[in-house]
Amino acid sequence: MTDRIAACFAACRAERRAALVGYLTAGDPDPEVSLTLLSALAEEVDLLEVGIPFSDPMADGPVIQAASERALAAGTRMADLFRLVARVRLARPDLPVVLMGYGNSALAMGMERFTERAAAAGVDGVLLVDIPPEEGGLCDEALRNHGLKRILLLTPTSPEARLRLVAERGGGFVYYVSLTGITGAEMGDVDQVARRVEQISQACALPVCVGFGVKTPQQAAALAQVADGVVVGSRFVGLVADHLDAPEQAVACLRREAAALRRAMARRG
Repeated sequence: MTDRIAACFAACRAERRAALVGYLTAGDPDPEVSLTLLSALAEEVDLLEVGIPFSDPMADGPVIQAASERALAAGTRMADLFRLVARVRLARPDLPVVLMGYGNSALAMGMERFTERAAAAGVDGVLLVDIPPEEGGLCDEALRNHGLKRILLLTPTSPEARLRLVAERGGGFVYYVSLTGITGAEMGDVDQVARRVEQISQACALPVCVGFGVKTPQQAAALAQVADGVVVGSRFVGLVADHLDAPEQAVACLRREAAALRRAMARRG
């Protein structure tokens, strides 16, 4: 099977730019509109990250928390999540798609069943925020059984031992959190992020993507000089929230914002 994640980063390196990783919460504001929004964003980004709506998203700030609340209030269930991903996959066969969420959602379904359905829908990798590499016994085997990459997080406070574990057990790419906090907060200092990304890259062969707090093309441009990819979530989700009564305007805003971010992410020098 083609490694869509690896192919994505290779193509971006060849074009001398960082990859744009775009996040939206599945089912926000409802499953029908969510398909339109996810499909639009999928056409503009290099890698699509689909959030699993969850009632207690403790790593997320108010913007993504509200998206989960809207999705769940609209009746979004795991079956809708997989259906949405399958529809995006049908339209974009080469686009890498990663699920991001919390362990409880997968464990409640049963990890084997969750990974089987994710793979069948066309998912390439899974990031379960609250299952660290030390607890890989909860999910590693099931992910391997279905050919899914396990995306792992590192933060400014991750110890050296955690970095080594991520290098050993992670797949796809490393998601580096630019700050000590939740999604949607102010992005971390770029010089500090650069030093940490360099340290991770020396210890780990996987591409490194930086997320949390990236809202503007200027921020994306700065991170694109030091990272393989830039993750934008709250900014895109906020555009959805701003146009709940006018999804066509949300689509236009998503396309315009993603295009501006991608243009800013060319590598200098």
